[in-house]
Amino acid sequence: MKPSKRLIFFLLFSILGISFTFYGFQMVYTPNILVDKENRLLLVPEGATFKDIQKELHDGDFVQDLLSFSFLARIMGYTHDVKPGRYVLVKNMTNLEAIRALRSGKQEPVRITFNNVRLIPELAEKITKNLNMDKGEFEAALIAFAMNNKYGFNKDNVLSMFIPNTYEVYYNISPQRLIERMHQEYEKFWNAERKEKAKALGYTPIEVSTLASIVQAESIKDEEAPIIASLYLNRLSKGIALQADPTLVFAVGDFTLKRVLNGHKQIDSPYNTYKYPGLPPGPINMPEISSIDAVLDHADTNYYYMCAREDFSGFHNFTNSYEEHMRNAARYQRALTIEQEKGEALRKQQQR
Repeated sequence: MKPSKRLIFFLLFSILGISFTFYGFQMVYTPNILVDKENRLLLVPEGATFKDIQKELHDGDFVQDLLSFSFLARIMGYTHDVKPGRYVLVKNMTNLEAIRALRSGKQEPVRITFNNVRLIPELAEKITKNLNMDKGEFEAALIAFAMNNKYGFNKDNVLSMFIPNTYEVYYNISPQRLIERMHQEYEKFWNAERKEKAKALGYTPIEVSTLASIVQAESIKDEEAPIIASLYLNRLSKGIALQADPTLVFAVGDFTLKRVLNGHKQIDSPYNTYKYPGLPPGPINMPEISSIDAVLDHADTNYYYMCAREDFSGFHNFTNSYEEHMRNAARYQRALTIEQEKGEALRKQQQR
């Protein structure tokens, strides 16, 4: 080869080498993810392939140069190691940083919150809202857990295992693992101190939660909860039926019911605390921490009866005298009837 040709070949090879080196440096170390954009979430569903990732990155405008990302991903073995999850891709990330984050499976946790729950389907809908999980899958897993566990939970009381709060879990957590996590949180909540208080009352944590659910349903005013808890504990200790209207509402299954009538008190249900003394089989709602603690730290009273005040303030009149209770009830019923008559008269006037 003549010197001039060798020189030309060397120059071309050098240029190609420099270009490839420069492109290689850019491919690895130059920002390529969300350049001059805000951080964003990338959801990788179960069973997603690398082609799915490429499509999402392109269609979602995550990357400037999809070719360089794909090339480096292949070199780093990510194309055959896609992990599902919920990932945060950071503004001006390099390909190397993004692929390492995705390949590691290190996800951004999801916050789950649940409260104001009465039934398992309601819990399933709320707890799976931000997860890669169908509510039906969770409900089926929870029923299976309730039917086969060593902790004393069953389909009637399993809601007491869920302590209303905000928790962080991974987006692709399985139903079984989520239930296991909630049991771990339950065990943390029921520490030695709370268990000792429950034992002193003569009840298990599950039974305390059941009573707390009734207290919560009766307590419009938070400051009354420890008093109402005391009243029900007094009745239980004497073998007097709780006669709690919210348990009848639960038994009927009509949560829009505003007024419990004598006919409702005849319903044959273990949740009818007019008909059956003692606690019902399980909670009638998912009690908040404050309601559970209201039972554990109940007030010291001799009350056995309560009735909503006739001023509709949300407070109750408490007494240990049945005769006084009946007078309180009569005043409340009169006030309620007057209010209903006023409401009916107003509706008729508006219809004219």
